[in-house]
Amino acid sequence: MKPAAVVFDIGNVLIEWQPERFFDSVIGADRRQAMFAAVDLHAMNDRVDSGEHFTDTIYATADSTPEWRDEIRLWHDRWIEMASPVIHHSVRLMKALQSNNIPVFSLTNFGIQSYDLAARHYPFLREFDRDFISGHLRMIKPDPEIFAAVEQQTGLSPDALLFTDDRPDNIAAARVRGWQTHLFEGPTGWAARLVDEGLLSPEDAA
Repeated sequence: MKPAAVVFDIGNVLIEWQPERFFDSVIGADRRQAMFAAVDLHAMNDRVDSGEHFTDTIYATADSTPEWRDEIRLWHDRWIEMASPVIHHSVRLMKALQSNNIPVFSLTNFGIQSYDLAARHYPFLREFDRDFISGHLRMIKPDPEIFAAVEQQTGLSPDALLFTDDRPDNIAAARVRGWQTHLFEGPTGWAARLVDEGLLSPEDAA
């Protein structure tokens, strides 16, 4: 079935998201490894992505861990440096699909306030035909209910949706529901998939 709409993850699909790389550059790999071993920062971020307040959650975590307080605050204070750079080819693919009158949705684990911050830096984040942001939905991928919410709110059947994400667990959860899926390993492979599906010409996908 030819997809009726295309669904993009954001982190590592449209914008690189590599917190470890950021902290390695700021505090060094050894201290970063020690901090990540001492504090579950990805779990902290999951709480933000689930709808908890961006500033309050990170600062409370920092305050509860005095030995890493200043470093943890960087997750908030320099957050936009972690959420960078843009993957420009992927953005071009998003815009090319829309130019071909193919609806493009986001389905992303993202906090409410952090998404607003990102969108100020990256205006294309306000250009999806529909947004499905975990912080607003109060659930995160790979929870099956977040995929069900997309189906219910768009009125599209699972097999009408083509979804790309860089995480195998999210891809697996979508596939179980009957979505068409593509594990994102770079924009070139994703471009080829969109051409194969008849959604873009090779020229559009370049």
